[in-house]
Amino acid sequence: MTCIIVDDEPLARAGMAMNIEKITSLELIGAFGNAMAAQDFLKDNPTDLILLDINMPELSGLDFAKSMLSRPLIIFITAYSEFAVDSYELDAVDYLLKPVSFERFEKAIIKAEQYLRMVQTETNDNQIESIEEDFIFIRADKKFFKIYFKDILFIKGLKDYVVIHTSDKKLITAMNIRTIGNQLPARMFMRVSKSYIINNLHIISFDTDFIYIGSEEIPLGISYREAFLEQYVKNRIVKR
Repeated sequence: MTCIIVDDEPLARAGMAMNIEKITSLELIGAFGNAMAAQDFLKDNPTDLILLDINMPELSGLDFAKSMLSRPLIIFITAYSEFAVDSYELDAVDYLLKPVSFERFEKAIIKAEQYLRMVQTETNDNQIESIEEDFIFIRADKKFFKIYFKDILFIKGLKDYVVIHTSDKKLITAMNIRTIGNQLPARMFMRVSKSYIINNLHIISFDTDFIYIGSEEIPLGISYREAFLEQYVKNRIVKR
């Protein structure tokens, strides 16, 4: 998997390059101190993954990501935790908070490699075949998978696809998140950001910015927060 680094801090770029060297499946093809230089490079040098700082002068990482018509996979890296929810609104694979440990970096890269592999092996045959009362049939990899709604943890929008996460598998299908969301039972599923639909049966905890399902941290988008609190939380809080 090829990648580039975009970060205005020289030490941060150097540290990220050292982490990349430790992962044999990852190839660094460019490192840039600003988004404009990266923008010029990508015109003739496509890449699989961008390791992108958010808080940069002139053009921020968020604005840079928004400007790309064909967006590679992105892992946002920043020293400011308040940007986390905004980064996930752009279908980011992950969000890393500086200073980044190698273990946390490696976990994010594994996730990116899994998504890239699914997208590369996706064919036009991958689709939702039917939605029944309590399960869904998805055709993927020349097979039909029967997935019960109760077993779906969450669904993530990724570029032109959605990735359906269950406790033991991930399936990708060529469909946007709005389309699949409109076909799922509203009593169980809820859109909580531009990129995520959750199964409320699997919510472990939540705060004003994130919903926690298993070990996953699902961003709660600002424009979806009020509806989530109204539909899921109202009349369910234990009172004294």
